[in-house]
Amino acid sequence: MASARPATPPREAGHAQAQSPLTPEQVRRMEINRLKAKALREQREAESAPTSTLSRSNSAVAGQKRNFESFAEKPAAPNTVRDAKNRPLDDIKPARSTLGKYIEYDFSKMTDTKGGFLTAEDDPHNKAMRKEEKDFKPSEMTQKDWERQQLLKSLRNQRAGPFEPGISAMKDEETKRCRECGVLEIDFKWSDVFDVAICNACKEKYPEKYSLLTKTEAREDYLLTNPELNDESLLPHLERPNPHKSNWHNMYLYLRFQVEEYAFSEDRWGSAEALDAEFERRATETKRRKENKFKSKLEELKKRTRVEAYQRNRRGGGGQFGDDLSDGKHVHEFGRAVEKPETGMPVKKCTGCGLEVEELEL
Repeated sequence: MASARPATPPREAGHAQAQSPLTPEQVRRMEINRLKAKALREQREAESAPTSTLSRSNSAVAGQKRNFESFAEKPAAPNTVRDAKNRPLDDIKPARSTLGKYIEYDFSKMTDTKGGFLTAEDDPHNKAMRKEEKDFKPSEMTQKDWERQQLLKSLRNQRAGPFEPGISAMKDEETKRCRECGVLEIDFKWSDVFDVAICNACKEKYPEKYSLLTKTEAREDYLLTNPELNDESLLPHLERPNPHKSNWHNMYLYLRFQVEEYAFSEDRWGSAEALDAEFERRATETKRRKENKFKSKLEELKKRTRVEAYQRNRRGGGGQFGDDLSDGKHVHEFGRAVEKPETGMPVKKCTGCGLEVEELEL
């Protein structure tokens, strides 16, 4: 039995006859009305669009290719609120986000702080600051002129050559003479630093008095302290570049007889014998501390060895010192333990090689 399904009713015969095809005149009118409606819509859209869009739409024709002038034309600026041409100058203000935090600096009134580091200008009397300043050859100076300038600078510091003070033949009290031989040709650099008039020949002739000592030698040989050696009024010193490394601190040189005079004076040790006695006392004290340190470490090693031997015996493994391990080595044969009077510990001695070992009492 077929199921009852709704079916489309058949078309009426009279409806097909009532719908007649369009005539050519009707088709022509419909196309004219469609074009008028399209033109009216494009006109309304052009009136509501901007000027640039209006100029492009006017130059373009539907169904026709645009020429090059329509592309080359620059679009006119829109006449909107953001256009500053038609606004008064009083209404124009800088943007807060960009120009509101702008600060104008006057670089002619600013000071270079050197990044917060101290310079020679901050402390002109600090020698360490002047030490860091190095001379560099200016770009406009030749190498020959630069070397000549450095030579003159060195001679000026040493007071030698053309910068050496003049020697007068007149005998007066102000004329400095060598304290050993009495000649006028003295070392003026030493005269300025050490306040000692001495010639170069006498410096080589009497090295036990006029030789130079380093700071380490004066501290270790004469037992002087760093504050005493740094006091220029007490012990004047001569500065020289460090021979080991150029970037290390300058080397301080002291005159031997000045160091000995102060060390043997009543202000320090009193005499050479007192200095020797103090040197021997310090050497003995140093030796005693080293021996005590060695003995303490040795006692600690003995205790640790006894503990390890005791633990090894409890585990039942290993052997005693001197046992024959069948490796071809010498086998020690010890006698009876004898108490050693220096340490009070029992000592056993090998009858073959004479090795002495302390007996471990477990």
